[in-house]
Amino acid sequence: MKVDVINLDAKNVGSIDLADEVFGAEVRNDLLQRCVEWQRAKRRAGTHKVKVVSEIRGTTAKPHRQKGTGRARAGSLRSTQFRGGATMFGPVVRSHAYKLPKKVRKAALRSALSAKQAAGELVVLDEAKATDSKTKALAQRLGKLGWGSVLIIDGATVDAGFSRAARNIPGVDLLPSAGANVYDILHSQTLVLTKEAVSALEARLK
Repeated sequence: MKVDVINLDAKNVGSIDLADEVFGAEVRNDLLQRCVEWQRAKRRAGTHKVKVVSEIRGTTAKPHRQKGTGRARAGSLRSTQFRGGATMFGPVVRSHAYKLPKKVRKAALRSALSAKQAAGELVVLDEAKATDSKTKALAQRLGKLGWGSVLIIDGATVDAGFSRAARNIPGVDLLPSAGANVYDILHSQTLVLTKEAVSALEARLK
């Protein structure tokens, strides 16, 4: 499919052919959901923690004698049944990450790109570069383009000047092509790809 290519001044500077197998694939909501949950699980800190018996501070004396009181036998006041005692089967520090097949991840990324293209939320930019590295100037140019929540994906490397100018603009995210992922694509309202990013993603997902 053929789409227009614009520059940061909102001027049409040509057109580009997008591969149908990457940008015109079937949108699989089930794969999108699986990939998003996989990414969110990897991002979890996993630092939740409860205290086990060995970590509770308190006396080590036996609460009462073993027999003759009519009460249940007990060896420690730090056990789970006593107030202030340990917590049984509570969360511990661990990683929530799990594996997702590479084929599923690629298919989900194709679905995300195709969904943006089908919704008219995909824009192809000739290049993402800024010579002056001024946030104010770049913010004015992006404002004229009408981009609020936008994810800009560049080629293998991101222009340093453009990155410095864009990092303080709310709602603007910038990634290299290797960092393109389903969660960030779906989270943004507008997806902007440079011509280098289009070539890199097509080579990666075909």
